Amino acid sequence: MKEVKEKARELMQGFCRVCKVCDGRACVGEVPGMGGLGTAASFKNNISALASVKLNMRLLHGVTEPDTSCSVLGYDLAMPVMAAPIGGVSFNMGGKVGEEDYIDAVVSGSKACGVIGCTGDGVPPFIHEAGYAAIVKNGGLGIPFIKPWEGGELDEKLEKARATGCAAFGMDVDAAGLVTLRQMGRPVSPKTPAELEKIVSKVHGWDAKFILKGIMTPDEALLAAEVGADAIVVSNHGGRVLDHTPGTAEVLPAIAEAVSGKLAILVDGGIRDGADVLKMVALGADAVMIGRPVSVAAVGGLQEGVETYFNTLKGQLVQAMILTGSQTVKDLTSRVIHRG
Repeated sequence: MKEVKEKARELMQGFCRVCKVCDGRACVGEVPGMGGLGTAASFKNNISALASVKLNMRLLHGVTEPDTSCSVLGYDLAMPVMAAPIGGVSFNMGGKVGEEDYIDAVVSGSKACGVIGCTGDGVPPFIHEAGYAAIVKNGGLGIPFIKPWEGGELDEKLEKARATGCAAFGMDVDAAGLVTLRQMGRPVSPKTPAELEKIVSKVHGWDAKFILKGIMTPDEALLAAEVGADAIVVSNHGGRVLDHTPGTAEVLPAIAEAVSGKLAILVDGGIRDGADVLKMVALGADAVMIGRPVSVAAVGGLQEGVETYFNTLKGQLVQAMILTGSQTVKDLTSRVIHRG
């Protein structure tokens, strides 16, 4: 990973510093770019919320080879991890790696490591087109996320995504805060429960699953369940749309308490290593999505970089499971969280 990060630092100069600790401090306000909006409080809160979670170390047990596998949304995963939907290499990451090469590295690298890669969306058509091509190349194994566009663009992109053969579709409603899209003449907006219910019904008519990304409160998690969503992503869009939100690890437990068993619960925000994955699952998530670290790995090493990152992550997760006495992912409950 050291070599991958060094290469990424070179290629992403001026857009991401590839800091030793990716905590939002060096890239405050750098949107577009890889930073957090405004004061970057939301980005930084994601990090601090996770850091505040402490683990109970247990060593009087027989766990030596934990099983990190799980099943989420019908996907059999090698570990409870997905690559978050991030696109726009040219204006967020420096553009020294092409969009097609970047997203192919994410989706193909994810598949090679037994996890799922998600693809992003944006104003230039090549963002979603490159993502859909990568999913097709990988036999439909990938999840396309579509922004909450106004007008006919949403339905058009849903139909295009359907042609990839994917088994799940996502919508990042948190992207409704991206004012840059409206400035480009392509507005996005929040969606009412009635609007979402129609979208979910359409996707279910295709015998596919629907994921709603951008849930930060228990009441909206319940609304997502009511409109028929199969999963939510607890997310503040990486701290890139609204300043001063709490970190996702802070709000996750209450959301999980409200909707656990009603739909799958995913979460992103500040997840960097295997211990972070363990924490989020113990706080109530079924799986996590990882954004910036995967992007850095893809830019710095393409598919090999992504595979190196995920293999490193899995090793860290195994170690953390051993040291908390957790044989399976189902053992990652509140028992591993220290309550001071």
